[in-house]
Amino acid sequence: MSSKESLSQTFTEKAKLVSAFVTEIASEEEALSHVLDLCGKKEACQLLVSGCERDLSEKAENLCDAKQSKIIAAPGLKKDLYKKLEAKCKKSGFECIDSGLRDHLAGVDIGFTFADYGIAETGTLMIDCPSEDLRLATMVSEYHICILPKSKIRKDSYSIEKMMLTRMNKTPDYMAYVTGASRTADIERVLALGVHGPLELHILLLED
Repeated sequence: MSSKESLSQTFTEKAKLVSAFVTEIASEEEALSHVLDLCGKKEACQLLVSGCERDLSEKAENLCDAKQSKIIAAPGLKKDLYKKLEAKCKKSGFECIDSGLRDHLAGVDIGFTFADYGIAETGTLMIDCPSEDLRLATMVSEYHICILPKSKIRKDSYSIEKMMLTRMNKTPDYMAYVTGASRTADIERVLALGVHGPLELHILLLED
């Protein structure tokens, strides 16, 4: 087994232990199909404003009914790939956005991103998030789908030390470390998923 395949196997095993879904893909086109398929199968995400069940003014009713379709947020994608995704979303009846995520906090169904590196030891994704929209895509979406090229998987955090030191000189910046779906046990020590972030994490391992 090659070093790349060995690291990929270890990464997959560790990621699944923290409730991530891992799928191997052969191309970016296959990733788009996966995103559209998953969005079509899930229920629409909508966070209702408190009080929407009451008799409200017309202005308040419009606020409660702000989200009409499923939303896929894909900030930071290459332009050609985003255009392909946008066209597929339009055909499927989904809304596709790459900016202005603050205006869609009533419910982003899918956050679609690329990872810069993966850490095999813990099944962790590393995503450089210089823009607010990219940070929000990893945090406020109900499902986070992330492409990780196999060539970007490293054994452990020490293996990317030089890269991290370089990134620290580029300020201001923000590096997200994502290990599994969002989880907390703050409430009566009961484990709950999706409270502080995505309910599901889907990792697409790209053969490159």
